[in-house]
Amino acid sequence: MQMKWLQRAVIFIYAIVIMVPVYLVTISAFKSTPAFFAHPLSWPRPFIWDNFIGMFKEQPMWRYFLNSIEVTLGTVVLELLLGSMIAYAIVRMGGRLSKWLFSLFVLGLIVPSQVSMLPIYALARILGWSDSLYGLIIISISMLLPVSVFMLTGFMRLLSKEILEAGTIDGAGEWTLYTRIAIPLSAPSLAATATFLFVMVWNDLLIPMLLLNSKDKLTLPLAMLQFRGEYVTDYPMLLTGVVVTSIPMVLLFLFLQRFFVAGVMAGSLKG
Repeated sequence: MQMKWLQRAVIFIYAIVIMVPVYLVTISAFKSTPAFFAHPLSWPRPFIWDNFIGMFKEQPMWRYFLNSIEVTLGTVVLELLLGSMIAYAIVRMGGRLSKWLFSLFVLGLIVPSQVSMLPIYALARILGWSDSLYGLIIISISMLLPVSVFMLTGFMRLLSKEILEAGTIDGAGEWTLYTRIAIPLSAPSLAATATFLFVMVWNDLLIPMLLLNSKDKLTLPLAMLQFRGEYVTDYPMLLTGVVVTSIPMVLLFLFLQRFFVAGVMAGSLKG
């Protein structure tokens, strides 16, 4: 009984730690700059929409939104395609070669992205991918491929070998087994991986900052830096941008929550 109350207390404290910053960011988006500095913790009185109106009126926020959507969707879709194919191949091959190949991708998780910034920048310049959204997509895919392969390989190993062997006996090739059996059965796992990748790409600041220069090609995290001046920072406008940027992630999780939980539970129950 005491253990149950302790668990509830820990969960409650954790919820407070998470909700307090969310509360402060949200209420600050509806305040003017003088009100923000005068009463940073108080409820907005009155609520104002000037920050949201000014953000889309004074900045090409729709352009930044479209850039982020293009980069995120392009990266996540191609990442799931490549990652699932590699994970399926690793699981189906088996043996020592499969273990070595999987270990190679695991090694990619060990190397921090900051270490490879200079090689990435030099390679992008040589290939003409600098200041290009398509170049950003390709580089993001290559950097996140170890993550997707690691996650999807674990999920692919949960597939029933009997079903795959039955398909092989019926004359199905590997491509048919992959598209007709492996992918449909891995739908919850793919949704969980897609949600994880979406958050990483949507919030990524380091790689876009490294590659993008033109203002019309900025992504949302890069665009938020425009509200930070050398001497003065417009905090209400900056926090308004944080709220606007977070809306797609919240909606995505609400729509994919069922698949996300199913994918996570599938892995935990098997383990």
